[in-house]
Amino acid sequence: MGTFHQNKGELHGITVIVDTTGPEIVVGRCDDMDERGIFLHEADVHRDGEGGRSKEEYVRRVAQLGFWKKHDHLMIPREKIVSVRRLGDV
Repeated sequence: MGTFHQNKGELHGITVIVDTTGPEIVVGRCDDMDERGIFLHEADVHRDGEGGRSKEEYVRRVAQLGFWKKHDHLMIPREKIVSVRRLGDV
């Protein structure tokens, strides 16, 4: 039996944290990442300082408690991506 989604990247299906060049940090399930950017499902966007939390404070909270999906699908353009890391690595 073959592997499903052979044309997808190594992060396919993994919950990731995408830091951006702006005040936003995004967490969601990665569908794919290519030269255009990263495509996420079931994502949440946090703006630095929102709810009294910095980007890193938000990430630590998500790592402990999870997050609420606010967007079914998001695409973050490559030029706005600073870093992508697995939530499980936090």
